[in-house]
Amino acid sequence: MPSVDDAASDTEQTANARRRARELLSKLAAAVGEDKSKAPAALARAQAIVDILVGLTDDDDILGGALLLPLLEAEVLTPEQAIATLSAPANRIATELQRLGSLNISIPTSAGGARGAPSLSSNQAEGLRKMLLAIVTDPRLVLVKLAAQLQQLRDSKDAPAAERERLAYETREVYAPLANRLGVWQLKWELEDLSFRYLDPESYKTIAGWLASKRIDRERYIGEVIEVLRRELDNAHIPNAEIAGRPKHIYSIWRKMHRKGLQFDQLYDVRAVRVLVDSIADCYAALGIVHGMWPYIPGEFDDYIATPKDNLYRSLHTAVIGPGKLPLEVQIRTREMHAHAELGVAAHWRYKEGGKANPAYEQKIVWLRQVLEPSERGEETEGEFLDRVRSELFEDRVYAISPRGEVVDLPRGATPLDFAYHVHTDLGHRCRGAKVNGRMVPLNQVLQNGDQVEIITAKQLNPSRDWLVPSLGYLASPRNRNKVRSFFRKLDEQQNTQQGRQILERELQRLAVHSVTLPELIGEFNLDNADQLYRAIGEGEITVAQISGAVQRRAKPQELPTPVVRRPIAEPKKASGITIDGVDDLLSNFAGCCSPVPPEPIAGYITLGRGVSIHRDNCTNFKRLATANPERVIPVEWGSGGERSFPVDINVRAYDRRGLLRDVSAVLADSKINIHAMNTLTHEADGIADMNLKVTVHDLEELSRVLARIQGLPNVLSARRKVQL
Repeated sequence: MPSVDDAASDTEQTANARRRARELLSKLAAAVGEDKSKAPAALARAQAIVDILVGLTDDDDILGGALLLPLLEAEVLTPEQAIATLSAPANRIATELQRLGSLNISIPTSAGGARGAPSLSSNQAEGLRKMLLAIVTDPRLVLVKLAAQLQQLRDSKDAPAAERERLAYETREVYAPLANRLGVWQLKWELEDLSFRYLDPESYKTIAGWLASKRIDRERYIGEVIEVLRRELDNAHIPNAEIAGRPKHIYSIWRKMHRKGLQFDQLYDVRAVRVLVDSIADCYAALGIVHGMWPYIPGEFDDYIATPKDNLYRSLHTAVIGPGKLPLEVQIRTREMHAHAELGVAAHWRYKEGGKANPAYEQKIVWLRQVLEPSERGEETEGEFLDRVRSELFEDRVYAISPRGEVVDLPRGATPLDFAYHVHTDLGHRCRGAKVNGRMVPLNQVLQNGDQVEIITAKQLNPSRDWLVPSLGYLASPRNRNKVRSFFRKLDEQQNTQQGRQILERELQRLAVHSVTLPELIGEFNLDNADQLYRAIGEGEITVAQISGAVQRRAKPQELPTPVVRRPIAEPKKASGITIDGVDDLLSNFAGCCSPVPPEPIAGYITLGRGVSIHRDNCTNFKRLATANPERVIPVEWGSGGERSFPVDINVRAYDRRGLLRDVSAVLADSKINIHAMNTLTHEADGIADMNLKVTVHDLEELSRVLARIQGLPNVLSARRKVQL
């Protein structure tokens, strides 16, 4: 990496920034003195951070703030000394950076030990909120923060492995996507590559080895391409064209290989050149020359000039079969586009003209303000804020097209309903159907890049509460779900209360749960009375999935129980996962009359010759048997550990139609639920089909999800658990 003492190959502007940084650093070194033990390390870190920044900006306040930050953190310089030595604005930047603090995101793991999705605590969420607010109020702060993170990542190569991986994970999940969204490519690629190197060293070394083994041949090939292409551009009288090989970064190679399922030799852009010209017209003229010289590869052309990326990146990308019949990627852009591609928001300071606002910079700030503005309902939990920020900031994007040709930027996984709400809230509320590329599609169909979407509307605002159920997949954007919740919040409270009561009663009846009381559910959601519970359900604040989860937690507050075999028995019909008080290796089986599922209260009855029969404790058959022979009743309970499934009888009532059985079976298959028995009876008088199925589930939450999906099928009147009480 270059230091502030090496400006030989820099542009004049960067060289001036390096000289100015050297002067500021000398002033600070003199102010600190040599008698403080922490000073050398703090000054070394200050120089390392400013080494990164001088390639992005020559702003004295930014450079000064970056130099002051390590010195103030190490307490080798006071704010008063900082102001006297440099300036008040530089001290303000350093002080604000101190207040931002660090996210300190730990690496979550799944049950199998694999790294899970990022999960932030409330304190970390507040840190992220501060950082995003800093972008809006003074983007220079985040520019320095990114540089400081990169410096810390570079220095962590000698740190303990756990700390190095934690820092790399934090960088990959937050800082690299943030640099990408702000368009600061110079920082983004190194943040990604170093994070990848620390988190997956084997894959990093493998790809680095592939690149190194063919480096000499690749450089010779690129040199020949540049010579041929420059001659053709000169003959076409395209002035001032610059052509250079484009470096390919290891993490981007790995992502493309995994995303497209390609081998290294199948990548089109390992050999790549970049062409810089003066104007947009020259870009398209150069593209014509490239396609005239070599055949282009279908499906590998992207026009990011006409349709910029979400971070406002603009360029022409094409892949051709170049000399020697080898694939070659060519990027073509103007010098101004290149400056913004490399520097992002930093280009606002380096390339401002006449004090005029930079449109690209202003557009980024407008977008960030939209991400940070409060939800329409006026309140938002930390979890909802994080979901919304991840969706808008850190996740991949998809680009759909309106009937008028406008490009709509949506989160990956977005649906036509997301599209409608993104265009206008009322359009979403009135949405009744959608056409994608001219064909009618379900509202929960996932959109792909380039899809043209047309929304079919009704006159009245009438969103569906089903749109709030995540498992049904109608809305991918948390922001759009908030819009639906806001609509229902504005409805008459009495109507919401009534609907919430019906939803709760229907769900408890569908699950055939009678042991959980209403006061227990009220306490589970930290509410004061039943009306608040009904209203929250009616407004969509509490979903059906949360209700079934609450039923689970009332039985086992500490953790969801999973059955475990305490006494291994060869008998195939034993009730695994059951603990029988004071008895080992006793044959047991689940009673077919009530088919209990954890964590429902259960009891055992000692049969003649068939061991212990396990019933729900409110089962009618069990009560009759217990009354007649109380001495045969034995305490049993669910165990904990190992995953088991349990038989459940369900009943589906629907108007008979062609394909009904196939659709129900498909829902169960998609949910990975086994069907053990099924019979169907159609009543000729009313055309209603009664379907009785025996399936296996793991718990009530899984049962609730699959019943909800079945009930959402066309013509289905009800889907509920069938028990004998």
